[in-house]
This record gives sequence, structure tokens and C-alpha cells, in this order.
Amino acid sequence: MPDESLGNVLEQTFSRIREATEAFVPSLAPQEIGRVRSVAPGIAKVSGLPSVGFEEVLIFPRGIKGIAFNIDEEEIGVVLLGDYWELQAGDPVRRGGHVVDIPVGDALLGRTIDPTGRPLDGLAPLPPGSRLPLERPAAPIMDRAPVSVPLQTGIKVIDALIPVGRGQRELILGDRQTGKTTIALDTIINQRDKNVVCVYCAIGQRASGVAKFIDTLREKGALPYTVVIVSEGNNAPGLAYIAPYAATSIAEYFMEQGRDVLVVYDDLTQHAQAYRELSLLLRRPPGREAFPGDIFYIHSRLLERSTHLRPELGGGSLTALPIIETAAQDISAYIPTNLISITDGQIYLSPSLFELGVLPAVDVGKSVSRVGGKAQSAAYRAVAGDLKLAYAQFEELETFARFGAHLDEATRQLIEHGRRIRACLKQQELSLLSTAVQITVLLALTAGLFDPVPLARMVGAEQAVWAAAAKLPAALGASLASAEKLSDADKKLMTELARQAVARFLAAPDDQVPS
Repeated sequence: MPDESLGNVLEQTFSRIREATEAFVPSLAPQEIGRVRSVAPGIAKVSGLPSVGFEEVLIFPRGIKGIAFNIDEEEIGVVLLGDYWELQAGDPVRRGGHVVDIPVGDALLGRTIDPTGRPLDGLAPLPPGSRLPLERPAAPIMDRAPVSVPLQTGIKVIDALIPVGRGQRELILGDRQTGKTTIALDTIINQRDKNVVCVYCAIGQRASGVAKFIDTLREKGALPYTVVIVSEGNNAPGLAYIAPYAATSIAEYFMEQGRDVLVVYDDLTQHAQAYRELSLLLRRPPGREAFPGDIFYIHSRLLERSTHLRPELGGGSLTALPIIETAAQDISAYIPTNLISITDGQIYLSPSLFELGVLPAVDVGKSVSRVGGKAQSAAYRAVAGDLKLAYAQFEELETFARFGAHLDEATRQLIEHGRRIRACLKQQELSLLSTAVQITVLLALTAGLFDPVPLARMVGAEQAVWAAAAKLPAALGASLASAEKLSDADKKLMTELARQAVARFLAAPDDQVPS
């Protein structure tokens, strides 16, 4: 019996081996191996990969990766995503079999990564999970919903005069060192407790500046809901080129989960210059200002991915704040005009206002939001409707008054009122205001309560109104942040509180400023 049982076991074993052998299909397929023909800063020319696809990942020795960018009959132009000086002619290169992608998911929140998904914050590696390609088609028109919900920045001049809606693309532009990144930083910090995921993409920035930005986010409690993607100035230009697309794919993941997302591209001038460098090295024909003809296309296909999805698709939104740097206030240069035509409005920061201490240095006359009042709550529209026109009239009259012309009483009152508007629109960095406080200040401003206040005491008078607004009933504060209209009773209550707060500044002698 033992011999028979051993025989049965052996027979069953051999039968399984036979079945497995017959079912085995060799998985080894011929693999294309190319060779590096030449290497230049940021690019390589490769031959011997006849089946490669556009934007397919190519793998070089020492783990260096690249993207197939120019596919010609004789050779392939490759954008390198690593240290080009480690490659040399004759090195082997093989196909990756997929387009370049990026890890996505909640594990990225609070992390700092490079455009390929490699952690830069010294923390644990990202856990395996979903990945999305960097290049994805924008949502079809029929999948989009109107932009109607405001994205509060906490900055009075923007929320009142240049409102930004969830799903909008609002360009921030201005000369170097005029406060562009500061506006983006304040906007990200103001999303705390508002259920908005933020993605900050630093393109070609100094490492010290990015580190300071991240430290501020951490200090203000904004890092846990923010993803930071960094391409430093000394990185390969290929990383600067793919960085905004990586940031957008990460943002789209959250948007498709039904969440509201804010993405900041800081800045697309560096992105355009990196693409120009790569294109010239790859011998693409240069055009205006030596930029290739498709520079408009690379930015339009990036920003078209920002949208507000229909409720049936989750109702998520992706709001974009692209930043670009102008030279000598020239907003008619190639890249600024391209992006102005692509986006839904622009916030222009003036060096002249910055030098005068008007911060944020927003030039209201050159700034616009093409979504307009649809991205504002009804309470904002009730108190800020004529503010932009009054401010524009003041700027014209102020210029006229500098020539010493005789002014009538009505014109002098307009100028004095405009100076109070300018003083009220000033705001320090990281000094963010709630909706209730902003509306109370704007209501006092439009009602002329600040007009009798000397300019030297405007800061104290405004801060007194802030304190008064903090005493508003919680129910009223909630209604101000919603889509409800401002009732006459609420308006009367807020006006009276502001009047009482400002009154003691009117009575004080010129040499005694109330504390």
C-alpha cells in the first residue's frame, strides 16, 4: 500500500509539471536597444529605436531618464530628466514602454517632491499607489459647469475688485520683486479650513526661496493640505518643462474626487525659457523672441485643464494662478500677451505702487477678472459694486491735480475719498481678513465713514473697524460668506458698528492718535 500511494503522488506531481510546461508561453520578446549619438546640455540624440512613441520614457545608464521629443527618420531628440554630463556617446538606451507619469493621491499632501515624484523633504519614500500621465486631455466643454463660487484670497483688493472663482485661471504678472509670490502664498494660507487642496509648483526658483516658502506654509498650518513640486534653477531644463504638467495631474486627481483645488505655477516665464532652451538645442525653428512657434500651445493645453466640473461628475474644481515676470513693465511682450489671452483675467503688480509702499501693489486699472461678479457673493457685490469705478476716477483726477489746477469742492471730495480707498486697500503680508471683516470695512468705505478721518490715522481707524466686525453675530458672519443677499437690517447694523468704531478717531486732536 505505501508503494501504491507513493506512486499516485508521483504521478499527480508529474501530471502537474506536464500541464504547467504545456501552458507555459515564453514572455521574452525582442527588446530594442538604441545608442546615444551625441549629448548636449539637457538633451541627447539617440538612434536605433524604430518603434519608439512620442513622449515615451527612455532609460539611460545610471538610472537617467528622458522623454522622446523629436522623432525623426534617422534619430530621436530626447529631453533628459537627469544629469546629462554622466552620459556619453555610445551609451545604450532602451524604451520604457510608457509615457512619463507622476504618483498621485492623499499621500502627497504635506510633501515636497520633484517633477518625477522623487521626495525632496527627507521623509519616507512615497507608498506605491496610483499614477497619472503628465499630459492628459482637458475636460470636454459639456463636462464643465459655470464658475460661480468664489475662491477667497483674504486680500481685500482682490476679493472686492478682482474676484477669483473656483475653476478660474487668473494670471498674476509684474516685474521682478513686486510681490507676485506673496499673493500666491497668502491665497494658499487663506484656504485653511476651507476644504481646498493646494498645489504649489516652483519652476526654476532658488532653493533658499522655496525653503522659506515651505517654512511659512508650515508655520501657518497650511502645509498639511498643500503639495509642493520643486524644479530648482540648477536642475535639468527638462525637469522645469514637465513640472507644471506634473502639478496639474496631481491637482486633477483631487478634482476628480469632487474636491476644490488651487494650483500655483511660479513661474511660467521660467517654464517658457526652459522650453525655448530645449527647442533651440533640438534645432526646432525659432520664431518671435527666439521662442518656438508652439510656445502658445504648451501653455494653452496646460491651463485649459483648469475647470469646474458638473455636479454629476463630482462638482470638483481646479483653479489656476499662473505667475509670470515682466521686464520693465512690458506686458505686451510675447509670453505675457500669450498668457493674458489664455487666462480669464490678470492681476497686475506695479513697481511704481510698490515703491510708494502701496502693498499689495495691485494696479486696479490694468487688472481684471473676466468672470467678474459671478465669482462674488451677493454681499460683496452690494458693497463693492462702484468701488473700482470710484478708484479709477480718483487716479485720473489725482494725476490732473498734480499740475496745480484749481479744483472745485466736488472734485476735492472725490480725491479725498479716493485716497481713503487706497489706504483701505493696503494690506500687510500674511495679514489675511475674513469675509465678514472685509465686507464691514468696504461698507464703511462706500458709506464715506472714513472720509473725515485724517490719512495719518487711517490704519488705526481701519483696525478699529476690524475689531468691531469681530463682534458681529455668528449667524450674520455665516450669511455673509454664503450666497445670501445683504439685508437692509444687517447693513444698518454693520454700518452703525463701523460708525462707532471710527468716531473716536474723528474727535482726536491731530497730535494725539488713539491707540
